[in-house]
Amino acid sequence: MSSPELRICGLSAVRARFERDATSIQRLFFDYATSRKIGIMTKALAAARRIYRCVEPAELEKIAGTVHHGGIVAVVPAPALAPVPRDAPPRWAKAGEAVLVLDGVGNAHNLGALARTAAFFGVPRLVVREDPAAARPNDAAYRVAEGGLEWLTVHGVRDLPAFLRDLAAAGYAVIGTSPGGAQRSRALQRHPQSPVALVLGNEERGLSEDTAAACTAMESIPGSGRIESLNVSAAGAVLLARLLLK
Repeated sequence: MSSPELRICGLSAVRARFERDATSIQRLFFDYATSRKIGIMTKALAAARRIYRCVEPAELEKIAGTVHHGGIVAVVPAPALAPVPRDAPPRWAKAGEAVLVLDGVGNAHNLGALARTAAFFGVPRLVVREDPAAARPNDAAYRVAEGGLEWLTVHGVRDLPAFLRDLAAAGYAVIGTSPGGAQRSRALQRHPQSPVALVLGNEERGLSEDTAAACTAMESIPGSGRIESLNVSAAGAVLLARLLLK
């Protein structure tokens, strides 16, 4: 039985994978226009005796499973969610590492966009609740992340509230998200030296009750009132910028 595979599409995403772990690329397919930009990759794959091939657009679309392939597809082993050791929160806190936590975000495109934003701001860890309905790092997420997932360790946790309480005990400001602006000041009063864990909820339901109860503060984005809320990936970008930029 063959191991599950992941298709990484788009030149930025494939370059990021090549720079991080070139040996993980099992096969590489590309169109003629892109072939002029990847000489270093093809030389490395040739030396490693890996398959690479310039193909027609129709075949590349079939390999990618989408028209949005960006001219190149790398086939790599599918990633597994990393566990979170019990001693991890104190170690992360000591290193001052910010954490992005997703409570049931179900759209892979949103997960990919959030991963791109997290990488942009230097957040090294993404934690997702292990729920059958929750999005995982799949082909679509990698495509939208534009290489961002190569800079993150993606962890999975079963008991998310317990994990958030462990973060809080380690000294994290565990900041949940809520609609409206009434609770905005609570999160902004955190100690300036506390590392941040931003917790984002499901696109439709928001944070679950048990997750919200485990947060040490709530944050929101005041708007005009014409639209109830932002898309979760847009909200994540606004809040990470607010919380992480000094």
